[in-house]
Amino acid sequence: MKRFVLLNVPGKATATANPAGRPIVRCETPDLTTEMSIGGTDTRDNLAFLPMELRDVIDSTGANVRQITMGLVREDGQWRLLSIGVLLLDIPSLEVEWDAEEAEANEITALGNLRRLADAVETYRRTYFRLPESLAKLGQPPSRASGKNTEAKSLAATREHAGLVDEELASGNKDGYEFRIIIAGADTLGAPAKYQLSAIPSSYGRTGKRSFFRDTDGGWHAADHGGAVGSASDPLVQ
Repeated sequence: MKRFVLLNVPGKATATANPAGRPIVRCETPDLTTEMSIGGTDTRDNLAFLPMELRDVIDSTGANVRQITMGLVREDGQWRLLSIGVLLLDIPSLEVEWDAEEAEANEITALGNLRRLADAVETYRRTYFRLPESLAKLGQPPSRASGKNTEAKSLAATREHAGLVDEELASGNKDGYEFRIIIAGADTLGAPAKYQLSAIPSSYGRTGKRSFFRDTDGGWHAADHGGAVGSASDPLVQ
């Protein structure tokens, strides 16, 4: 209780409920009595937020009411308190910061994945003398059991399953971004055939903001399109 209500000495805690059934925790000390009113829980994935009001019981006007949000995180099936010093973290603001950090990391990874796809497409072209009609053709070949009580083994790579990227990337959805290939021409045959690659955030603002684009000449571009596909007119990136 001390860290919640900022009392200097231990107090006696009692619990009641308001007319809406929400809990009220009172802490009494020889010098001061405080109340902590707890609002409804807002649960988001592995985070939970509890709005709270702290006040001195003799403050009838509410002039010194302190409103905070208590945050908890679920780890290994247990809820743990997130706090800093004697003041609880502003979890909604912190969540925005976490999302921004995650988005920035995803953007770096997305560009790397897009370059990986470009390398795979070029390897596919050299091997099969054509471009893949979809990213799925760059994925791993299926597996089959080689005998009784033996582990499954992958079949040889083919034009349908070239084994050049992992299945997640071949599905077009990985690390918070969606990827696709666009054939820029009438057919996919031969070295002259050209293509474009794009990557857009799966959840704009949360998993990323910038859209990435590989043009038909191999240039790499990036810009914030609000989650839409980029273009060759976007600024170049290294």
